[in-house]
Amino acid sequence: MAMGLLIFSACQRKADNAGLPSPPEVFVAGVMQQDVPITREWVGTLDGSANAQIRARVQGYLTKQDYKEGSVVKTGDLLFEIDPRPFEAALAQAKAQFAQAQAQKEKFEQEYQKQKQLFGQKVTSQRDYDIALQNSLGGAANAEAAKANEEQAELNLGFTKITAPIDGLAGVAKPGIGDLVGPSTEELTTISTLDPIKAVFPISEQEYLRAAEALNAKDSEAIAALAVQLVLADGSVWPYKGKFSVAGRQVDVRTGTVLIQTLFPNPANILRPGQFARVRVVTRTQKGALLVPQRAVAELQGSYQVAIVSADNKAEIRPVKVGERVGQMWLIEEGLKPGDRVVVEGIQKVREGMPVDAKPWVSPTPVAETPKTQ
Repeated sequence: MAMGLLIFSACQRKADNAGLPSPPEVFVAGVMQQDVPITREWVGTLDGSANAQIRARVQGYLTKQDYKEGSVVKTGDLLFEIDPRPFEAALAQAKAQFAQAQAQKEKFEQEYQKQKQLFGQKVTSQRDYDIALQNSLGGAANAEAAKANEEQAELNLGFTKITAPIDGLAGVAKPGIGDLVGPSTEELTTISTLDPIKAVFPISEQEYLRAAEALNAKDSEAIAALAVQLVLADGSVWPYKGKFSVAGRQVDVRTGTVLIQTLFPNPANILRPGQFARVRVVTRTQKGALLVPQRAVAELQGSYQVAIVSADNKAEIRPVKVGERVGQMWLIEEGLKPGDRVVVEGIQKVREGMPVDAKPWVSPTPVAETPKTQ
């Protein structure tokens, strides 16, 4: 009789358990604690650290191009030549006019000296003396004007040879040989200094105000110590560390931003003006930061919460205060401690106090990387 009761009791418990659902399967990760570099990123555009638009300063026909397009040129290198013959003729005419004016000046000066002596001896009249003086002064002025015209003609002749005003990479020539060029026509080409190259990016007015003191060189050592990186369009990080150069003069009233310039070494001229890039700055390092995967954090009406799994595999919903995002991780400022297990996948399945089947979560990508600098 007793044996029959035991068999009936066991069968009853098996029947009761058969009606209960199995605990949901979730994947959990432990809260990580490590020193974390806090970074900021802005989208910027590359430009030459110096740019020069090459224009003709006199009007004439282009006769020669003396540089190779896309090559590096030095200050003073000859780039273009304009037909010099009209300017050579103008210079010869100006020299002749100056010689004539100089001879006239000397003639009037001799007459003045003669009239001055006679006037002192009371031989000549005041009128003759005044005329001689005025002719002498006018002759000197005419000679000065003729000399200035000669110098201008020499300058114009010199302008027929167009040279590079800066060191840099010379662009494509826009006009062709034989084209009429002049001060009012388009530029002949552009030269850009590419080493160093400049990255220009906007920051918000609020960000500027937070960093204004340092950006205005009151804390130059702190600015110099910042790790400024350039992330290129293909996702690669430029191997050379940059430095802050200039903060813009004003806030753009349309966007509420301030332009910031940073300089990066570009020894092989690989980077070119017009490229888009992201400027990444490591602003500080937070010691002993607590990190969880971003997928483990749920946002609800402006607040954040995570599901943790206790030692007896029961779920607990806990509110948290989040900080910076670091790669695929989220920095947690309040609500967690090292060693807590948070639900990364399956968080939608769990409720407060619910038993769960916890399995370890494996990250598909590195959790956090410290930017490399050179």
